[in-house]
Amino acid sequence: MPDLVQRDIQPITGHVKVALTTNDLTQVDADFLTARQFVFYSVSSETADFLDCVQFKDRPRGSGGGGGGTGDDSGEGNSEKKGGGRCCAAGAPAPAVGNSIDARIEALRGTSVLFTLGMSDPQAVRVADLGVFPVKLAGPRATYEVLDRLQEMLQGSPPLWLRRALRVADAAPAAV
Repeated sequence: MPDLVQRDIQPITGHVKVALTTNDLTQVDADFLTARQFVFYSVSSETADFLDCVQFKDRPRGSGGGGGGTGDDSGEGNSEKKGGGRCCAAGAPAPAVGNSIDARIEALRGTSVLFTLGMSDPQAVRVADLGVFPVKLAGPRATYEVLDRLQEMLQGSPPLWLRRALRVADAAPAAV
C-alpha cells in the first residue's frame, strides 16, 4: 500500500481579470453580441478594482456572428477594432471600438473570465481559444453581486475553472 503524502494546501492568492457584458454599467444585463460595453475588474479574495470599460459603436447585426455589413454609413466598415476603447468612468465617454465580433474578442485579450447573459457556441469557442473562461448567468445580476460571489469563491476552495483562471492570470505578465 503506497504511503499517502499530505500536501500543504495554501489558500489561492492573486488577482483574476474579469469582464462583464453590460448595457447600463451597473449590472450584467447583456449577451456577448449585443452588449454596449464590456467592463473589466481585477478581483482578488479581498478586493475588486475597476480597470477599464470598452464601448462598442453599434451592435452587430444578424445572428451569424459577423460584423453585419449593413447599417454602417460612416464608410469605416469594421476596420476599427482591436481594443481601442478606454475607461468610460473618467467623465468623458470612451472612444468606441468597432462592432465586429473580432473587436469584441480582441477586447477580452488578457482577461481570464467573462460573465455574460449568453453567447453562441462559435463565440464561446473563440473566447475560450483566447484563454478566457465564459460564464453564462441565468439572468441579469448587479455587478457588485457577481463580483461579491466571485470573491466568496476565491476565499474558500475555488472550483476548478476558477483555479485554472487564476493560474493563467498569475502566469501572464502584468499589463498596465
